[in-house]
Amino acid sequence: MGALALAIAMGIGRFAFTPLMPLMLRDGTLDATTGNEWAAANYCGYLLGALTASWFAQDPRQGLRLGLVGVTLTTLAAAWVPVPFQLGGALLRAATGVLSAWVLVCASGWCLPELARRGSATLSGWIYIGVGLGITLAGLMAWLGGGQSARALWVELGLLATVGTLFVLFHLAGEPSATMHPGASPSRAAPGEARGQGALVLCYAAFGFGYIIPATYLPTMARRLVSDPLLFGLIWPIFGSAATLSVAMASRWATAWPRRRVWGFAQGLMAVGTALPLLHPSLWVLAGAALLVGGSFMVVTMAGLQLAREQMPAHPTPLLARMTAGFAVGQIAGPLLVRLLGTHQASAWDALSWASAAATTVLAGSAFWLWAGDGGGRNA
Repeated sequence: MGALALAIAMGIGRFAFTPLMPLMLRDGTLDATTGNEWAAANYCGYLLGALTASWFAQDPRQGLRLGLVGVTLTTLAAAWVPVPFQLGGALLRAATGVLSAWVLVCASGWCLPELARRGSATLSGWIYIGVGLGITLAGLMAWLGGGQSARALWVELGLLATVGTLFVLFHLAGEPSATMHPGASPSRAAPGEARGQGALVLCYAAFGFGYIIPATYLPTMARRLVSDPLLFGLIWPIFGSAATLSVAMASRWATAWPRRRVWGFAQGLMAVGTALPLLHPSLWVLAGAALLVGGSFMVVTMAGLQLAREQMPAHPTPLLARMTAGFAVGQIAGPLLVRLLGTHQASAWDALSWASAAATTVLAGSAFWLWAGDGGGRNA
């Protein structure tokens, strides 16, 4: 259920805008400036959702239900935003950001302890395969349906989300209550642990800043090189397929690695992916970047949230929410940097190139700290 919930909330609600944005630009229902504003609104909503996800700490399933229903409704509503009323689209994307953050935090906060209770903690990584599957499905629909209008694709994705949400809600209704005992209280970290958790939040924020440039602009960058949607539209399915396969491989073969080292290694691969478009602007290079960034970003998510579960095994939701909030701040900073640089060029690099260079630097530095700071311990 956790994997399906993440496929709906993240793969469709959170990330479907990325492959649909080039099609909306083509259809004239969106311009580049408004597209950036819609993306920024979604990132701000994601931050708000991360900050408020602790509301559901007593029963994460409540946030899971609300988030899934809300994502379904906002996805369907996106098809009917009037062209003159672009503020409506920004508000919808902001709402989707709030709701998708609730689902990510609450699905992790419910599924990880539940799997541990059932003695199946080794299966926890498979929850996050849902994000890659959702991205792949949305990308394939945008690729194969590129001849349709973007509005039609929004409707199709919304109907798909509706079916998945109903399936999850039906099965959640049969699950026993997972609320905390009335006398229980959230575990609190010692001062040293709190400092360590703060460093993890910063590394997760660096991840948010680093991945957001390719995650937002790769299909648009590809459209600059080739106008055929059957060609530029391939970038996003590649991204999602790499995310799916990488999580499956990490869940199968990297379980013995310390979570910090899995995180650090994946973050280092992502740094290589963000650097590739700086070398040579071609479709093949962008496909390689999609493979590396797509193949690492969900492994980082999986390892980071599993590490949070190890840090606070009895009650991980507050730390999960703080890390997700740090991620949201980082991803807001990425497009803001692109917007601030604007059309300025230096050393033949445009705003996206300079932002990619900054992302590479931040990702590489945090990856080194995570790997070197582990010391070989499993839970370090």
